Amino acid sequence: MIRAFCVFLHRWLGLATAAFLIVVGLSGSILAFLPELDRWITPQFHLGSISGAELGAAELIRRAEALAPGARATSVELGNGDAVTVRMQPRPDAAGPASFNQLFLHPITGEELGRRLAGPLPDRLDALLPFIYRLHYSLALGSLGSWTLGIVALLWTFDCFIAFFLTLPASASTSSSQKGWLRRWKPAWLIKWRASFYRVNFDIHRATGLWLWAALLIFAWSSVYMDLNGVYTAATRTLFALEQSYWFRVNDSASVGEPMDWVAAQTVAERIAADAVTDHGFAIDRVIYFGLDRDNHLFEYRVHSSRDIGEKSGQTFFWFDASTGALLSMILPTGHRVGNTLTTWLVELHEANVFGLPYKIFVCVLGLAIAALSVTGVYMWWKKRQARRIRKARGAPAGAAPEATDVE
Repeated sequence: MIRAFCVFLHRWLGLATAAFLIVVGLSGSILAFLPELDRWITPQFHLGSISGAELGAAELIRRAEALAPGARATSVELGNGDAVTVRMQPRPDAAGPASFNQLFLHPITGEELGRRLAGPLPDRLDALLPFIYRLHYSLALGSLGSWTLGIVALLWTFDCFIAFFLTLPASASTSSSQKGWLRRWKPAWLIKWRASFYRVNFDIHRATGLWLWAALLIFAWSSVYMDLNGVYTAATRTLFALEQSYWFRVNDSASVGEPMDWVAAQTVAERIAADAVTDHGFAIDRVIYFGLDRDNHLFEYRVHSSRDIGEKSGQTFFWFDASTGALLSMILPTGHRVGNTLTTWLVELHEANVFGLPYKIFVCVLGLAIAALSVTGVYMWWKKRQARRIRKARGAPAGAAPEATDVE
């Protein structure tokens, strides 16, 4: 009875999430090599090895706003040795829609290297990867897409456990030896290539999901963190200490007034980071990101530190009030709160930011496998549905078994 109910859940959860997982699987396979593909598509934005003193974040923002008087900066991304990316938005009094939202600057000279409109349907090759990124994280639908994928990720996480249960031997008895139980489980890990097409399809679905089960669960649960963070936070806090990112909450203590200018904000950010280094005993390698969230009236300052496990982007965060400079929150990626350490590992594994090229290849293949699992699952449902219709047309008993029912 329990097994039949789990089969029912697995079937309909799989059908409900299949189309979404095909999209995120295929797009995620591409994004595993996002930096490399971006260098290939937009070589003008990637300078390679450069030497010299790089300009500070505030100065780069000043130069960007001077180059585009009708726009104002929201953030600057730096620290990777390539062109600096300044994200821009139209000023409140600007006329007409923005023709770009990313401005690329040379990190040493501050000269402009190019502009890009990232987000809408791509009409140029340089906008393709930003669109795939938005497709992967929000179906390119903004908050509605993020909520949708968050629910899909939660269902996917739940279905991971159901699918694992269904691979276990159905007829294990208390009198069976441990060796006998393992022997009965062994076929679930194998593919019978000489069987019927349906059986091979099922074996691929079951064995692939079993071999990759831990990775699938990691990517499912980390997707809940990214798109349904309230659920992730509530669940994690039941077991571990966790500081929630300000990405996912409103600054309830925001002061009233105009944000301080970028130079003053950079001074505050550097002081806050220096105090954290003294108090918590770590070292800062480089600044990764500096941004202003005008809606929540706070600055975000992100660095790569000795507490980071990621090879490129950093997960050491500081948020402070945009007017008073008061520290609102700090997240150290490891060694501070257990929940944040676990979250850091989830994020870095999801974004293929650890273990070098071999892991990037694995994530790329995993994305294809996620799509394949969805396709094979839908195929099995369709074949069984077709078989039931044939049996009904022939007047077979309603409870007659379809082909290969032992592989449900």
